[in-house]
Amino acid sequence: MAGGLEPHLEALRRELRDPAVLSVLVALIAVAITFLVWRFVQSRRSSRKAVLFLGLCDAGKTLLFARLLSGRYRDTQTSITDSSAVYRLSQDKSTNVTLIDLPGHESLRLQFLERFKAAARAIVFVVDSVAFQREVKDVAEFLYQVLVDSTVLRNAPALLIACNKQDVTMAKSAKLIQQQLEKELNTLRVTRSAAPTSLDGSATGGPAQLGKKGKDFDFSQLPMKVEFVECSARGSKGEEGEADLEGLEKWLVKVA
Repeated sequence: MAGGLEPHLEALRRELRDPAVLSVLVALIAVAITFLVWRFVQSRRSSRKAVLFLGLCDAGKTLLFARLLSGRYRDTQTSITDSSAVYRLSQDKSTNVTLIDLPGHESLRLQFLERFKAAARAIVFVVDSVAFQREVKDVAEFLYQVLVDSTVLRNAPALLIACNKQDVTMAKSAKLIQQQLEKELNTLRVTRSAAPTSLDGSATGGPAQLGKKGKDFDFSQLPMKVEFVECSARGSKGEEGEADLEGLEKWLVKVA
């Protein structure tokens, strides 16, 4: 039987020595590998169904979370644990994501991020647009910690900076908030990169470099897509009015 196969094997060897046949074979292998990698990435992404709500205390995360789920206003208080619920997208009732509201208190937020970050398809980072000028350094510090996290960098979940409380006259615009955050993050990056090393030679300033070395930081340098929206969990008429969540809702549809 081996003797009967020998002519066929010899013909195959001759074919493989033909440059044209070989180039076609290489192209087919490249396509197959690309397809397998794409399937692997898609399967990993589809297993991540959570949208994390992050931000400082009193930024309005919990009210945004409640408004998305029920549409109604409710009194909220500072969270000390996570809350989660399935959010069905209005344009497609068969599609849903899990919204997870994480505590914003300084002593809790990183440990809760650690617990849920691997499941994040997307992150909503909520900013208090009224208190922003006063809190910008704290906001940037927390956002920096999120952005240099190795799991977040590897999975690159979509990131939305939700500039909340736009119903208040003194609220800062999304454009100004973006500019100020880029400036503060750039300062943090310079400070952290200049931090002294520990005894084992590792840097103490942070696990990863933010943005591109040698260039001022901006959000386009990140591996994930970053967008800004203006929103209001209370609405212009306060407790009795409707929230302004149109930009946030459209973004959720897009990332689901």
